[in-house]
Amino acid sequence: MSSWACVLSGLPDLTVVIGDVNSTIACALAAKKLGSRDWSMPEEINRMVTDAISDILWTPSPDADENLRNEGVAEDRIRRVGNIMIDSYEMMRPGIEAARTRDKFGLPAQGYGAVTLHRPGNVDAAETLGPLVDALIQIEARIPLVFAIHPRTRARLNEFGLTGKLDAAAGIHLTEPMGYVEFMGLVREARIIITDSGGIQEETTYLDIPCLTLRPNTERPITIDQGTNRLATAATVGGCVDEVLAGSWPSGRKPVLWGGKTATRIVADLG
Repeated sequence: MSSWACVLSGLPDLTVVIGDVNSTIACALAAKKLGSRDWSMPEEINRMVTDAISDILWTPSPDADENLRNEGVAEDRIRRVGNIMIDSYEMMRPGIEAARTRDKFGLPAQGYGAVTLHRPGNVDAAETLGPLVDALIQIEARIPLVFAIHPRTRARLNEFGLTGKLDAAAGIHLTEPMGYVEFMGLVREARIIITDSGGIQEETTYLDIPCLTLRPNTERPITIDQGTNRLATAATVGGCVDEVLAGSWPSGRKPVLWGGKTATRIVADLG
């Protein structure tokens, strides 16, 4: 699939696949993903293909059930069990609480924000990444930020000559990507999260931490409808931070079945 994706980088008008072997589906998927031109949600094709070939679909929330029904999935294949990511958090909670990641940056609990950026739509062009960097520099004057930089993002920051601007911002602590326990230790004690990650939207909703998602849409709408998540842009994220710091950000509520028992329900469903 990776080799064919390189061929497709030349942007052909059409891809024709033949037969029914592994390379057939690999090339078809690569063409569909690259041809969609929708870099805002490139994983959606993966989800739909996985759903189509699965016998049982365990879902985290009512909106996921409804999406599957709208796609024509039979009701008996849909089983709502909760969010398995929350199981991971609860399983690792002792280590997460002991991590005290913020101590490495000399920051107080609830006295900083955490930042992650990695989506191609945000980081792969100077005209999008540049304004986001400028927004972060403005925000760090109000609250310190810890920016865990994804390798893709670091490469683009260097390519576009933006790394120096971040280095010069005294309130921005740049760090390498962290492991799950270390990063969640940072998240759980943060005042605010600024991200384009899907999973972090769910984790912050569970932890009741304000989350600003730098994307035009989200595949986790329940984190907006019920949780602490809001969509933002480079132009609006600063105002959202001001709302949080002023104490006017609304509290969310944990979605039903998000409590660390999802795996137990799955095992029970398997009988």
